[in-house]
Amino acid sequence: MTARLALTAQAEDLIDAYTAELAAAGATVWPSDVGGARAFCARYPSPATFSARPVEEQVRLPGHQRRFACWLMVTARMSVSAQFLARADLRLGVAAARYYPALRADFGDTAHTLGSDHPWVLAQWSVLAQLAALHGVRPAQVTAEQLDIGGDALLAAFARPDHPTAGRRLRSSLVRLRATLFHAGMTDTPPRLRRPNAGRVQANEWAAVPPGLAQTAHRYLAQIELSLRPSTVRLAEHALRELAGYLTRHAPEVTCVADIHRQHIESYKTWLASRPRIIGGGTLHRDTIRGRLTTLRCFFERITEWDYPDAPSRSLIFAGDLPIPDQPLPRFLDDAASTKLLRAARADPDPFTRLVIELLARTGLRKGELMSLTVDAVVQIGSAYWLRVPVGKLHNDRYIPLHPQLKTLLDDYLADRPQGLRSNLIFLDRGRPIPPARVDRALAKAAANADIGTPTPHQLRHTLATQAINRGMSLEAIAALLGHRTMTMTMVYANPRELHQTGVTDASFRVLAV
Repeated sequence: MTARLALTAQAEDLIDAYTAELAAAGATVWPSDVGGARAFCARYPSPATFSARPVEEQVRLPGHQRRFACWLMVTARMSVSAQFLARADLRLGVAAARYYPALRADFGDTAHTLGSDHPWVLAQWSVLAQLAALHGVRPAQVTAEQLDIGGDALLAAFARPDHPTAGRRLRSSLVRLRATLFHAGMTDTPPRLRRPNAGRVQANEWAAVPPGLAQTAHRYLAQIELSLRPSTVRLAEHALRELAGYLTRHAPEVTCVADIHRQHIESYKTWLASRPRIIGGGTLHRDTIRGRLTTLRCFFERITEWDYPDAPSRSLIFAGDLPIPDQPLPRFLDDAASTKLLRAARADPDPFTRLVIELLARTGLRKGELMSLTVDAVVQIGSAYWLRVPVGKLHNDRYIPLHPQLKTLLDDYLADRPQGLRSNLIFLDRGRPIPPARVDRALAKAAANADIGTPTPHQLRHTLATQAINRGMSLEAIAALLGHRTMTMTMVYANPRELHQTGVTDASFRVLAV
């Protein structure tokens, strides 16, 4: 007869809790379960002892002891490393579902509502259990920050140099998990489109910059964040970080903004003009270069006006440094191409494609405005329906008359939208805001079916304005429809008929007749 292992009082209490929770979960407590728990506690007097052991030893844990170790992990009694989770086939999702059946059911319902099938629900739940084990918390206690940090750690641990696709399913599960946790009410951070590690990449790049330069830049960014849009602040942060990184690499004598001189700006301009684009190849467009230099010019001028102690002694960027922007006329679809596109969209089986193409073509919305539409955007004024466009690019909102056919499309789309979501956006992709690329793909598919080339969403805005003015709508009405703040923005749509009505044609003929 095998002698009973002598254990500490803490270990005996853990085993009692383990068997009690097994029984409460409806599972049969087999002698092998108790024996495995006692063998684990005899070898590792406390959970922290196992956590401190090398991964090579941890992965050799016998199977009958692993069941007890999994219980310790999913009940927040023991944390383990990402390397151990990557190398050990623990099936933590099964253990977590056994001890938290109600949470698992709610989680699965939310994931199904967001469009995940059963295998993807299992994958998300398994990742949630691994994150809980990594941080030493229960699955219901995993925070958005822990998801980001733990997700990066798991991806790094699962990566395989000889298998480029290793971790792809894990990465997709993490993306879906963010949306599921938010809409299930388990976190309060809405799922985002940006890469989860973008903030840490920025922090690492700023850490390589001299402290004086970084401190002035961050002080400036904190001030403009109070008055400018987040997208504008992001562009400013990117431009300042790029300049600071360039100076750190090519001008190490610059340790603060006051050390920046004209020769540094000139060398930076040369580098910027030849810098390859990250996506698509080639070099930066002249408009992009103009935007970067304009942002930096505002930075230097403002910190001088605001009397920053670390400011340049003279102006560094002038109007002549900015590339002259091109001002091409709007590109639009002719009536025949526009008709083909709408016919192709109406024949498409995807309701998203049908609605998006109709919205872009009939309302002149910008792509960002389309993506920001909310479920309460349709309002009734009198007997007509109008679409309220949220505050957008030009800091104004507006109402657009809604065609009855478009109103029907919107109603049908909203009727199929999942209920109970924690977002009022019309367009969601598995609980997340749709990426701009999805709108582009929908338009590209309809355009390919119509055989009209590759129009952009903004071309449909230009097409609507051109069609409206060709049919007699005034420039003032066009400006109101498109949300233009000045008539200068609208004058680009003036066609020969409009110019004739304003007297420009007759005046030009008189000049030419002289």
